[in-house]
Amino acid sequence: MKQIKNLFFSFLALLIIFPVLVSAQDMVIPNAEVVMPDTPQPKGTIVGILQNFMQWLLIIVGLLGVIGFVISGIIYLTSAGNEEQAQRGKRTMVYSIVGIIVAMLGVIVMQAAKALLSGNTSNF
Repeated sequence: MKQIKNLFFSFLALLIIFPVLVSAQDMVIPNAEVVMPDTPQPKGTIVGILQNFMQWLLIIVGLLGVIGFVISGIIYLTSAGNEEQAQRGKRTMVYSIVGIIVAMLGVIVMQAAKALLSGNTSNF
């Protein structure tokens, strides 16, 4: 019975794989010109892609800093006299402010580097 099962599943696997193998065949037409369809090419350069990635990353860091600031304010307000909870809220607030400052400095550094590398110091 086990051999029949194995044979059946092997046959089933062959039926599934066979159309893929057949469709992988390439028709060769002698003396035919190969015409590539018009495929859209990427518009940006690697530098532009990296700049966009860094800007998105800095936006995410800034948003997380603001969200952390709000959460730390809620923790501080709901401490209700618990000194440990109040300290935790203050510490989290300081960390979120530092995160926001780092994100803002990142944007400034990106703009300065872009201006210096492009040779356009009027925006600097």
